[in-house]
Amino acid sequence: MSKLNKWIVRLSFYIFMLYIYITVASHNGIYSFLLLNTFLGYIPIEIAMHIDSQKKTPIFIVLLILWLLFYPNAPYVITDLFHLAMLNPYDSSTGLMEFNLHLWLKFTNLVTSALGCSLMGFWSLEHVADTILIKFKLWSKTNKITLISALIVFSSVGIYIGRFLRLHTAYLFIAPKEVISELIQMWNPRMLIFIGFMTIIQLIFYFSFAITRSSLANDQELLEQNKSTQEEQ
Repeated sequence: MSKLNKWIVRLSFYIFMLYIYITVASHNGIYSFLLLNTFLGYIPIEIAMHIDSQKKTPIFIVLLILWLLFYPNAPYVITDLFHLAMLNPYDSSTGLMEFNLHLWLKFTNLVTSALGCSLMGFWSLEHVADTILIKFKLWSKTNKITLISALIVFSSVGIYIGRFLRLHTAYLFIAPKEVISELIQMWNPRMLIFIGFMTIIQLIFYFSFAITRSSLANDQELLEQNKSTQEEQ
């Protein structure tokens, strides 16, 4: 990602979080949690911007560990869409959806946070996976798909931990013994099914993202070929 695009991403998140703070969090609004969740979802994106194969191995490993710890916060924000249930957009007398701009503003806030964190999170996922494989001279399409799939399963476990155990990444540093104890005890069939659901959702998101990017690259290549042909004529 170019420096310009990095700053566009940063400023977009900063502006959105400032907006949420001023209009929602500072008034203790019902969706005040968006500020913290968006911030946590942004952290792995920022960390990924500093990860590259040219970094010295010790620094690279530290950044990678930090990214792994915080990455599940990015796709986690998708689960905030369940809070749309609190909007109650239907008119009780007609059963039809109301045209209420306040409801649509709240809808916009939730969806913006979910899509911004998850889509940029998938950029960080692919970037980190590519960088790991290049760094250790293991790059191949098979290895890339395997690594990304493993990281997605890992993040699904993280989503479960955040959503149902209510443990944030910071708790690993604040109360590590208690966190490790809960992590050991959390495994059960229902939890594994939930992880399966989250893995499916993320795989669909990721491969849609990858196919779109590949198609755009092919279109750009065709445009360049067409331009070259016209110049030759």
